[in-house]
Amino acid sequence: MLRFDTPEAYQEQCLEWRRRGLSHVLVPTMGALHEGHVLLINTAREIAERVSVSIFLNPTQFGPDEDFEAYPRPLEADLEICRDLKVDVVFAPDAALVYPDGFRTTVRVSGFGEGLCGRYRPGHFNGVTTIVSKLFNLALPTDAVFGWKDAQQLIVLKRLVKDMNMSIVMHGVETVREPDGLACSTRNVYLDPDGRVVAGLVYEGLSAARIAFAGGENRTAELESLIRVGLEKSSLINIQYIESCSMSTLERIRTVEPGNTLIATAVMIGEVRLIDNIRL
Repeated sequence: MLRFDTPEAYQEQCLEWRRRGLSHVLVPTMGALHEGHVLLINTAREIAERVSVSIFLNPTQFGPDEDFEAYPRPLEADLEICRDLKVDVVFAPDAALVYPDGFRTTVRVSGFGEGLCGRYRPGHFNGVTTIVSKLFNLALPTDAVFGWKDAQQLIVLKRLVKDMNMSIVMHGVETVREPDGLACSTRNVYLDPDGRVVAGLVYEGLSAARIAFAGGENRTAELESLIRVGLEKSSLINIQYIESCSMSTLERIRTVEPGNTLIATAVMIGEVRLIDNIRL
């Protein structure tokens, strides 16, 4: 496994693969790799001849009151995971090399990043689309892999790729869950013991909505109500939102559009923000 710290060296390696006609899948991460990332990387290995993983804690997608400083940075452990998974290249740059003095450009997908999580994290998706655009320009991958746990992010990035005519195939990978259904996330380690006990209620509520839909309920207000009832079983859970929207536009919908509906939720358990979703 090769590791590159500078954009120039990483780009030259990726260009060399391109000159040889090799397919290349990029797995962008912020590090602190967990089982969800392991599935992303294993999926990448099945897709392309070369796999690169970026490990970059992107400051531009964190708000001023968010957990950028506290976010885990176990780089050596992450590198060991990548070695074990046969990753070809890891790109792990310093922020000063990614955003040098004088950097002024922001990439924005209008209308897709303002709702859902964007309502609570203003500017977050501009940071995501800017860093991913930079990574795509450096790596020129044939494919890229992202998790459906961050569904809004994946939908925003698919729109970016389509609108900007990027020749990249985007792959969404299903959410990896802990035994009680909690979606794997780096932020799960912040949960205290009481919070961890009730965190499984998030997926329990979403699952109740899925079962109701399978039984014929297609009114999104009713499905959202079922999720809310499940979350309100614990006073430790504070709901930010439960929303049903079209996966094509991220606009709110009143009835399920089969194959095109996202029901997403974000909650606070103490100081820990958790997101999850189902697709119908």
